[in-house]
Amino acid sequence: MKPKYQAIIDDIKSRILSGDFNVGEQIPTESALQSMYSVSRQTVRKAILELTNEGFLRSEKGSGTYVSSQYRSKTGGSSKKTIGVITTYISDYIFPSIIRGIESRINEDDYSLLLASTNNNLDREKKALEMMLSYGVDGLIVEPTKSNLYNPNIAYYLSFKELDIPYLMINAYYEELEAPFLCLDDVQSSYLATKELIAKGHTQIGIIAKMDDLQGKHRMKGYIKALGEAKLRFEPERVLSFDTETKQGLSMNLKQYLMNNRGVLTALVCYNDEVGLEVLHVCRELGISIPEEYSIIGQDNSYIAKNANIKLTTLTHPQEQMGRDAADWIISKLQGKKELPDHIYYQPLLIEGETVLER
Repeated sequence: MKPKYQAIIDDIKSRILSGDFNVGEQIPTESALQSMYSVSRQTVRKAILELTNEGFLRSEKGSGTYVSSQYRSKTGGSSKKTIGVITTYISDYIFPSIIRGIESRINEDDYSLLLASTNNNLDREKKALEMMLSYGVDGLIVEPTKSNLYNPNIAYYLSFKELDIPYLMINAYYEELEAPFLCLDDVQSSYLATKELIAKGHTQIGIIAKMDDLQGKHRMKGYIKALGEAKLRFEPERVLSFDTETKQGLSMNLKQYLMNNRGVLTALVCYNDEVGLEVLHVCRELGISIPEEYSIIGQDNSYIAKNANIKLTTLTHPQEQMGRDAADWIISKLQGKKELPDHIYYQPLLIEGETVLER
């Protein structure tokens, strides 16, 4: 458990960084803070001193304590510009390729990179945003956290806007914000996957979808669109949905889903390659042959799909190009360029593998 004075520091910092307390605004008196946090005057003074040393507050004798903007000054006074990057994950799946693309572009203009990940957790996103604001990044690239759900951290993004710090979202976006973004056309990706299965003679097609991210919502939409065009019914029981919290139990739920639909479904559209390979793994455990019993299509053309024992049929994702384009957009914005796109959709292409059988 953190010390009481540290809890006060963290809370006041959050209120400053989210815009609840504005620069130049007087914060509550020591007595009021004592009452608010149920602590002693000594604890309040220790917190205020620490916040003053960090540049978040300044005290005026006989007047009170005010919010300072000093914290925005970079450590060491370096003139080198820094671009912050917040991703949901760093070390797996398609994210190393995206980061590699960002690094390749910012190195050309001698920018620094400040990297953070959220693990698709809103509290961790809040801390990452606070870190970026505290450090004083010049621009920010963000992959949204749980982008299909209400986000309580919206105020932090509004703070970036008020401070005139450009930010850009990748892979998804928050529908509450009018933020520029670069995304794969996820509707089209799942649409092409479903359409390919239909073209191969499949009419009983299921989908495995992650529904707390906007990509999952859009990939579900593409699946439904392709079924509709082919005059095939959308049946809710053919959907296996999961989210960040239930992902750990996906293998167990897949076993039940695949056994229940054995002999009913002949094909599956998977949320991404990671899910597609998990389906392959579970099918091996259950003695289900692929593609003879289930044809499977992943999405994103990830390195894990390329290195699998069986070549997964999948759809492309720009990965490194998206990272490079994101960095180029931020740098162009910082250099004063006006005519920049407020969104880009990359078009997916089908990559044939060994997991789809023509019926």
